[in-house]
Amino acid sequence: MKLPLHIIELLESKAKHGIRLPSDCEYLSLDIESKTGVRVGATTLKRLLGFAADERTPHATTLDAIARYLGYAHWDELAKIEDKGNSGFDAPDEEIRSVDLPAEAVVEIAYLPDRIVRLRYLGDNHYRVEESINSKLLVSDELEILNFVLHHPLLVVNVWRDGKSIGPFTAGRVSGLQSLKVF
Repeated sequence: MKLPLHIIELLESKAKHGIRLPSDCEYLSLDIESKTGVRVGATTLKRLLGFAADERTPHATTLDAIARYLGYAHWDELAKIEDKGNSGFDAPDEEIRSVDLPAEAVVEIAYLPDRIVRLRYLGDNHYRVEESINSKLLVSDELEILNFVLHHPLLVVNVWRDGKSIGPFTAGRVSGLQSLKVF
């Protein structure tokens, strides 16, 4: 289950912290626990915020803790709050989440100095490099990527080259992604 966008925005507002990267879930987890006394794990938050393609329904206590964190008595009360004009079109252009992409979509990223990589989405957070200019990534490498955020480093969970895992990879460590396009 992924939380609706308007509830994610409420969480960002309450936490006074953007939720753009999976690592932001660690901060949110600690903030929820400090304000409610209930531990909602970062892994659970990653699922609820769309960083992991997992449709398991969370426990009622988890949803109630999120509701209490946002100032509601319980989840049923929060769930009744309507999206007041927010829609998918309001999502920032600066972020692309893998779980929101259709299979076969192409993502093109650029980062300094003069690096351009085109990736084809294979589904389930996996991509294949189709073009690589000045990058350490090679054509045919397969990558596991949760999301892309403009002006932030690209965090690749794992790279497979010739069918063998060669580990995680970070692109644009210093200045982040300079360009982000979906075709």
